[in-house]
Amino acid sequence: MANKKTVIAFDLYGTLLSTESIAHELAKIYDEGKASSLAALWRRYQLEYTWRINSMGEYKSFSEITRNALYHATAEYGLTLSEKDADALMKSYDSLHVFPEIPSALKLLEENGNSVEAYVFSNGTEEMIGNSIKTSPELGPHTGRFKSLITVDGLKCFKPDKRTYNHLVEQAGKQGNPSEVWVVSANPFDIVGSRSAGLKAAFIDRAGKGWIDRLDERCTPSVVAPGVDEAIKSILKD
Repeated sequence: MANKKTVIAFDLYGTLLSTESIAHELAKIYDEGKASSLAALWRRYQLEYTWRINSMGEYKSFSEITRNALYHATAEYGLTLSEKDADALMKSYDSLHVFPEIPSALKLLEENGNSVEAYVFSNGTEEMIGNSIKTSPELGPHTGRFKSLITVDGLKCFKPDKRTYNHLVEQAGKQGNPSEVWVVSANPFDIVGSRSAGLKAAFIDRAGKGWIDRLDERCTPSVVAPGVDEAIKSILKD
């Protein structure tokens, strides 16, 4: 029998988990006043590295890229980073906090379990994703809400490469029907990539600026919502 459930794939970093929350750990090592901006720079280089390596046709794991981006960010600030501190920060990256509305979103998934088939869809390695879910007080108890954790690591490329979205569609059993798969993400590149590959996409607009990305007017989000919980509600009404 064909799967009649609504398939929703949730991006992990920046959507369910706040990459900004690593600032608390950075503040233990460096000046507290620099922690937030350093966390943002770390995230910026992490993403830039994935896009650059995609364009180069090469590959390094997301774990390696994340570590290298950390060294880049600290170097830009003229800071010294010991191997011990790098190890500690990488371990903390597997324990990021969720955004405030995520518990409500997880409750919605539980309440609509008969009509929603949920996935986590991430650039992260299987180990990174698994550790992040298990160590999160909010996500850990709800692991069963997700049918599976889908990583792009085996493809040797990152979002928004079209192969990553085709992989998601295949893993969800929707080959030939990408429009039956939703991606929920706070990352504009993920939204554009999803739409370019024929999937539906819900953009999480926590900043309240609306959709301002201008790369491709044909690849705008199917839904714009202020939080993941509201995105789920909109998707279920679709």
